[in-house]
Formats: sequence, C-alpha cells, structure tokens
Amino acid sequence: MGFLLVLAAFWLPGTVFGAAIGLRGWTLGAAAPVLTFGVVALGIPLLGGTGIRWTALSVTLWTLVVSAAGFAVTWAVARFTRRRRPDDEAASPERPRWSWRAHALAALGVAAGMAVGALTVLRGIPSPGTVNQDWDAAFHANLVRWIAERGDARPSTIGTIANLPGETHYFYPDTYHALLALLFGKGGLTVMPLLNFASIAVTFAVPLGVAAMCRAWRLPPVTAAAAAAASACFTSFPYDLFWHGPVWPYAAGVALVPAMLAVVRLLLEPGGATGPLAVGVGVAGLAALHTSVVFVLVVYCVLILVAVLFRFEPIDWRRAWPSLVAAALLAVLLGLPQVLPSLYNAGGVTSAIWGNAATVTGAVGQTVTFSPMADFPQWWIGVPAVVGVVLLARHQRMVWLVAAYVVLGGLYAATVSMENGLVHLLTGPFYNDNYRIAALLPLIGAVGFGEFVHTATAWFAAKVRPRLPKLHPAAPVLAGVVLLAAVIGGFSRGYVGINSVHVNIGYRGFPSVSADEETAFAWLAGHTVPGERVLNDRLDGSVWMYALQGIHPTQWNYYGAPPASDIGYVSAFANRLETDPRARKILRELKVRYAFVGQGNAVPDGQNDAGLLNLDTAPGFKLVYRNPGASIYEIAGQQDVVTAGAAPGSAAGDGR
Repeated sequence: MGFLLVLAAFWLPGTVFGAAIGLRGWTLGAAAPVLTFGVVALGIPLLGGTGIRWTALSVTLWTLVVSAAGFAVTWAVARFTRRRRPDDEAASPERPRWSWRAHALAALGVAAGMAVGALTVLRGIPSPGTVNQDWDAAFHANLVRWIAERGDARPSTIGTIANLPGETHYFYPDTYHALLALLFGKGGLTVMPLLNFASIAVTFAVPLGVAAMCRAWRLPPVTAAAAAAASACFTSFPYDLFWHGPVWPYAAGVALVPAMLAVVRLLLEPGGATGPLAVGVGVAGLAALHTSVVFVLVVYCVLILVAVLFRFEPIDWRRAWPSLVAAALLAVLLGLPQVLPSLYNAGGVTSAIWGNAATVTGAVGQTVTFSPMADFPQWWIGVPAVVGVVLLARHQRMVWLVAAYVVLGGLYAATVSMENGLVHLLTGPFYNDNYRIAALLPLIGAVGFGEFVHTATAWFAAKVRPRLPKLHPAAPVLAGVVLLAAVIGGFSRGYVGINSVHVNIGYRGFPSVSADEETAFAWLAGHTVPGERVLNDRLDGSVWMYALQGIHPTQWNYYGAPPASDIGYVSAFANRLETDPRARKILRELKVRYAFVGQGNAVPDGQNDAGLLNLDTAPGFKLVYRNPGASIYEIAGQQDVVTAGAAPGSAAGDGR
C-alpha cells in the first residue's frame, strides 16, 4: 500500500498536468514525474508565502489550478495558431507510427527494466524501514519529517536542521523531500519506508524515460525495448547513488533527464504550447530536484541545437522558432527562481574536492566500457554499448547523444584521474564528485546497447528471411532479440547480484546508527515532551532521533553546528556545566533535560564532541538509561525547563 502511494505521488500530479497541456502516449507516461516535481517546485514558494499549509489537499488543489491554467493556455494558443496558419496542422510531419507489436515489445523492455531495478533495490535493502547509514541520509530523513510536521516546504525555513537556526538565506533543493512529506503518516508510512520506496520509484522512471526518449527521437522499437531493459543494469546509475551520499534527489533528477529529452523533441515538431509548457515546468522540476541536473540538460540541449544546425536533425525553422523561443523563455522564467537561491551555498559546493580514483588510462577504460567507479568492467553490457554508440554515429541516429558521450565521458575521465583548476571549474556544480558524473554515462550506454541489439537482430533477420520466406517478417527479429537476451542476460543476470551488493553498502548497520540507538530513541520519545531538546553528539548516530522518533536534538547532522555558535559551545563544554555558567545558560535556553551518547561513530577516526565525553563521572549528569549501544543521562537542575513535565528518568539499565 505504501509503495503504491509513493508511485501515485510521483506520477499522478504530472499526468494530470501533462494531459491538460496535450502530452500523450509514451512521452506523457515518462514525463509525468518530472512534471510532478515541476508543479511541486512552483507551488512551494506560492503556498508558503501566502501562509497556506503544505498538505496533500493544498497541493492537490494547486495541481488542479496549474493544470487548468495549462489547459487554457494550450487551447488559446492552438486556436490562435489555427486562425493565423490553418495549413500548419496539415503540414506537420507525422511521427512514424508503431504497430501494436512495437508498443508491446517496448513495454516488455520497460517492464524488464523495472523488474530488474526493483529486484536489485529490494535485495540491497534488508527491509523498507532499514536506516541508510551513509553521510547525507540523516539530513534527507530529517528534512522530510520537518516539512511534514511544519507544513512549510520553503528552503528558507529549513536552516534549523542544517544546524543554522534562524538562517533565512539557507538553501538546499527540497522539492524531493516536499513531495514525500505529503505522504508522511499516510498508510502507516514513516520516513525510511518513504525514502526507500522512492528509490524503487526512481528505478521505475529510468526505463520508462529511456523508452520514451527512443520513441520520441525516431529510434526503432527494438532499440527502445533493449535500451529500456539495459538501463536498469548499470552499477553507476542509479545504484551507486543510493549508497554514496546517498544523493537521492540528484538520482531522481538524473533519472528524469531522458524523459525531458523526449519532451525537448516536441520543440522540433511544433504543436502549439504543449512543448514550451512541458519544457518550462520540467526545467523547474529538474532544477528544484538538484541544481546540477540543469547543467546536464543544458549540455544535451546545446548539442541538440548543434545537431539541428548541421542538419543531423530535421526542423522547419519557420514553424519551430516560436516554440523554441517560448520554451527558452519559460525555462528561464520558471527555472531561474529555483537556481538563484543555490548561490547561497555555491562556494561550499564548488570547493568540495574528492581524491583521484583512477589513472588516466584506467579512467578512459572505465568510460569506454561504461563501468565508471567499478572494480571490474561490466563487459556484457559495456562492450555492446560502446559498439552501439559507434553504430549510432555510423547510422547518423541521435548524433548529439554520441557527442554527449564524448563530452560527459571526457569530463568523467578527467575528474576521476586529474586534479587541476580547469577540472575543478567544470565539475564544480557536481561537487567535483566522481560518482555524480559517473551517473551521467549509463543513459548513453543504454541507448548504445539498444542500437547494438537492433543492428544485430536486423542482421540476423536479413540472413534468415531468404531461407524461410514464409516466415512472418517480425519472427526473426523477435528470435534475435530473445537469443541476445538469453545470452547476455544469462551471463550477466542483469548484474542484479553485484548491483544489490552496492545498494547494500548503505544499509549495513553500524557505524552510523545502531539498533540499540534506535531502541534508546524510543525510550527518549516516552520521556520527553514537545519543546525540549536532547543534547547529543554529532557523529554517533543520534542525529537520527528526530527522523525516527520526532525528538529534537541539539546537533541535527554529521557536519555539526558552527564552533562559534551556542550549540557548538555547549557541545564542547557541556560536561563542565557545574563550573561553566555559559554552558548551563545555553542548556536552559535550549530546554535540554537529557544527554544522549551512542556507541560507534559515523567517521571511524573522527573525534566525538568533547562536551559529551566521560559523562559517567561528570558532575551534574545522572545515568537513567543504558543498553549495549547507547546511554542517556539526566542533567541536574534542568527539570523545570519544560512547562509540561514528561515522565522522569527511570533507573539506569532497566530498559523502560
């Protein structure tokens, strides 16, 4: 039930809006999630600024309003166009039609890709409620609950959980979290099931988007089917992004790029306002998911424009220029407000440095085999994929995608093997992160794989037909597809095994937050009241107490509060509170009665907060709960800091 709610949240709002503006078929199905995020992104500042609470009802009404406006604009533009140019519709080049067999084959490929993706994630996550242990997971989880409980999704209101209370200029793209927050508490959904189910939803979006992109850009059905199936097999996307970070919003943005490229194709075959509106809202959605994804789309759009200028892609400039101009203006108008706030943290993003992970030769080899950041090449899909890219160039199909392979592949090879100013400048929007740039290659590899399968099956069919002239024309093609699927799938097994191992990296228990710590959080939930906070260490896993139990900590994430702040001070000197008046004063202002100390460390060699060390012997701290992985202390003299008293601390170690 919970998973179906997540799927509905991803697809339903965008489907309503997309259908209202005239999208249909494969493009509508694939573009629905990115349009959903676009509608959500546009609603966040409007609803928040007018004091309307962020709820499922208000967002539903907002979706209906935006869809009605989109329908009105599309209808008005279509009527105006028919009056001024009645011959345009007749002159429109018709998209090559697919037979029902072609649609069925593509759907089969999409279903295979979805099945592989879902199976991989489910094998990698022990259970829907299992906590992801990597660095950014706690922040994402806290943010979902924060928006749900406060009913305000504006990024300017989330500084507190970034350890920057009162900072109204703080920015982090929170559209992904805002959508999931609408489901918090619905159907029994808590934070971790929401985030884990959303990962599966992202894997569903990838093969559907790839198939729609192939359809939109006139690739054969066999290519679309094979590309969709193969899109779920590459380790670097999306599976590495589910443990590295995890960078869930960025993964969702990259997953929706192929759907956006299917929408962009509409601009070359003008159909009124449908293309520009879809592009504008889609760009807003991508930018609000993660600003860096916009740079990826810009690269593709520039390369498509170059392909059009060199006549690799057909266009009627007389009819297309209004759509192109309108799309560009809408993309800037709707996307720029999502991008500009990111300048607040631009210095922190671009200054991130990740060490080299390969030699130049190794980096090129990883790029060629579509196995970036991998210990062992994925030969069974990597080699056919690169052969397919060559075939795309030879057949002059989607040559802009081939160019993107050179540009993005070169960028990955450079960032993973070189450290210099130019590389850092070009990869700055991606945190100079090898994994984030590696995730951009599988889209190209999937289409290349599809082209390889199409070419191979066409060759096989050409050899078979003269010998079996009475055979149905589609039979040898289908036989070739089945043969290749059996061989490649049989040897690679969809790479489900290795990819699920990668997903599981983020779910292996210690050292971030342990089951013992989760049990201690539950104890705290019964002994605290709204309005008070719990003193905690920034690295021992206790930053999860809010996401899992709704308890407000003093430290909200692993980065910790600025040392010069009050929380930074008390984290350093809390164990001296009996002799340090400032520490006592801060604890009273924060309404702190308990201190939490967990075993383990999110950074194995990191230093825990000095103010929470040796609390067993520190004056003013009384042990009231302990299990093998966590200890909770009651602070003397703090019992009156909350107006409504919670249950007093129980005897140490009794587990109540």
